[in-house]
Amino acid sequence: MGVVAAPLASKTRATASAVVPPASVTKPNHKPESFRLSNGLKDFLWLISDVENGRLLDLGQVSQATLNFFIERGFRVTTDDMLRSWKEFRGAVEEKQRNAPPSDFNEPLSPEEIAQHFLQNSLQYPEDEFNAVLVWDIFDRLDAGLLSQVANRLHEIVHPGGAVLALFHSKTPERTYRYRIVDNETIEIVPIGPAGPHVRTFQNREILNLFSRFRSAKTFVGRDQVREGLFIK
Repeated sequence: MGVVAAPLASKTRATASAVVPPASVTKPNHKPESFRLSNGLKDFLWLISDVENGRLLDLGQVSQATLNFFIERGFRVTTDDMLRSWKEFRGAVEEKQRNAPPSDFNEPLSPEEIAQHFLQNSLQYPEDEFNAVLVWDIFDRLDAGLLSQVANRLHEIVHPGGAVLALFHSKTPERTYRYRIVDNETIEIVPIGPAGPHVRTFQNREILNLFSRFRSAKTFVGRDQVREGLFIK
């Protein structure tokens, strides 16, 4: 389970699938490529702007800037570094299988079975718990057996009318990144290491199929080979 940050003190806009190119942005004293103007973030914030005492789930690495951004807007924020949890879980399973004695009753788990075991302890939140979820680019780096199960779990834990914002690389990235929200339409992209071993790219149709349980979906294609997906329950 993640870490919860409380605030100091909904409206929905259904859309059909669309592709909208965001512009670039430059911030003072920083490399231009470290920031991206995000139409997806702008619409995401618009959708949750009328939520009072809302709850937001951030599935990326903890960012104090992002925490402060939403806490100042009255949200109670839960952070849950899902990729780290998945990496640790998968490593433990692989080590256990390597060290297990040969047996007809000790066959290796399938990818789908490993995913099911992982989700027994991950994303364990009540139904309709969150008004908003920041997914970032975790789908790029999850094993195939997890993709649909995680998308379905997100649908369960998002409140009706709630929004999910996710990023998908249209081209295999050379680095692994973490993300920070700078303002209402800008995301800072911070490189933290080489790309993970399970990086994949998605076509627009694959993204829409993955989130088909959501009542509305919209995608934005950027010049930086990143596609944003905004999904409304």
